[in-house]
Amino acid sequence: MSTETAQASRIHVSVSPHIRSSASTTRIMLDVCIALLPPSIAGIVAFGYRAALVLVMAVASCVLTEFLFEKITRRPVTVGDLSAVVTGLILGLNLPSTVPFWIPVLGGVFAILIVKMFFGGLGQNFMNPALAARCFLLISFAKIMTTFPATFRVLFSTSALTEATPLAIIREGGEINVVEMLFDLHNGCIGEVSVVCILLGFIYLLVRKVITPLIPCVYVASTVAFVVLFQLIGGNAAMLTSSYLVAQVCGGGLLLGACFMANDYVTSPMSALGCAIYAVLLGLLTSIFRVFGTSSEGVSYAIIIGNCIVPLIDRVTLPRPFGREKREKKGGAA
Repeated sequence: MSTETAQASRIHVSVSPHIRSSASTTRIMLDVCIALLPPSIAGIVAFGYRAALVLVMAVASCVLTEFLFEKITRRPVTVGDLSAVVTGLILGLNLPSTVPFWIPVLGGVFAILIVKMFFGGLGQNFMNPALAARCFLLISFAKIMTTFPATFRVLFSTSALTEATPLAIIREGGEINVVEMLFDLHNGCIGEVSVVCILLGFIYLLVRKVITPLIPCVYVASTVAFVVLFQLIGGNAAMLTSSYLVAQVCGGGLLLGACFMANDYVTSPMSALGCAIYAVLLGLLTSIFRVFGTSSEGVSYAIIIGNCIVPLIDRVTLPRPFGREKREKKGGAA
């Protein structure tokens, strides 16, 4: 064996990424859990104890499913990394508080077992497990998943109860109070009722350097831009009031999805250019679903479709690795 071969045999090359960091999976997931506390508390304030039970059932089903799967398959137990807790929290925050308790349980099993563990566990799933489970529940139990209770608006509202979501109101030609939409509680899924609480969690993640603002900001901005463009093309310029635009940003789970789901490490692109393209794609899909589709939301579907396209975005936008040989052109020229 030559000297070069002997030296090469002693080199161990692990899979990417090769950038070292002091951050651990558990620490990152703990930060995400802390960031999700403000929208969770707002949802419980808005909908009462039942919202808390839905969140507990979603988290418990995710953790228990991962634990039992790893025990049965004799794999190392990884529930201590808190990734299953984050999946359960995100799933629960994307559910109405009125769903039967078997809905978060079924969603948790689907998210962990089908989307996460069957594809190899944490880091191997090709789409966000919580949103994949939500879309599965939306398709399977549409009526249950789109029935929202009345929410009590605690600060500014003169009419205390409402059952309609902001996007449903403006879709039917109604108006919303912009101040209430920005600073008060509005109707929807458990996690989307308070813009202020979502932004508090978002700022926490930025301060902790868990995420960057690129994907959330570009996603929200491109959604608004495409909605405006499509309405102008359709001759509906009169709809583009401040009330309409604020509802598009603050309603339908856009901020919740942009701040906590679109920038998931595993299912988002690796380069800055790729992240920008991905975010614009999410904005395009969300606006199409909202303007032309029968649903007034579309965030969950947009993100999981975007997740499926991420490998192609990475292939196009990632720079060529150092040391890769150029392919020879036909005719022998390098």
